[in-house]
Amino acid sequence: NSKIARTAFEDGDINAAQYRLITGNTRDVISKLADSLYDLFVIRDFEDLLESVDQGFRALRPGGILLIDSALGGGKVADPTQRDPITISRRETIKSIKETDDRWEPMLLPLGEGVLVATKLN
Repeated sequence: NSKIARTAFEDGDINAAQYRLITGNTRDVISKLADSLYDLFVIRDFEDLLESVDQGFRALRPGGILLIDSALGGGKVADPTQRDPITISRRETIKSIKETDDRWEPMLLPLGEGVLVATKLN
């Protein structure tokens, strides 16, 4: 996935000196990030998802973008009979960001397995 991101930056004529790709387990990486410094934070690890969102908020600058890939779990989130822990976590996180957490301006896109894009408000 970092290869795809790097290619997208190159295709957009974004110089490598203008970005830094940080890969690894979200829980291992996020606590080491500086506060209010980053423009984009992508979550693909669904363990402790709400905690990752809170840490993403801390790390993002105002106007920064939080992106949760596979947010809809291939349709599992919309199916109330799906009760596995990951689906429940996705469902609760989407509900929190869209309905109760006024720190974000969210948008849910039905692309692939779903993408939640949320802009950090001041």
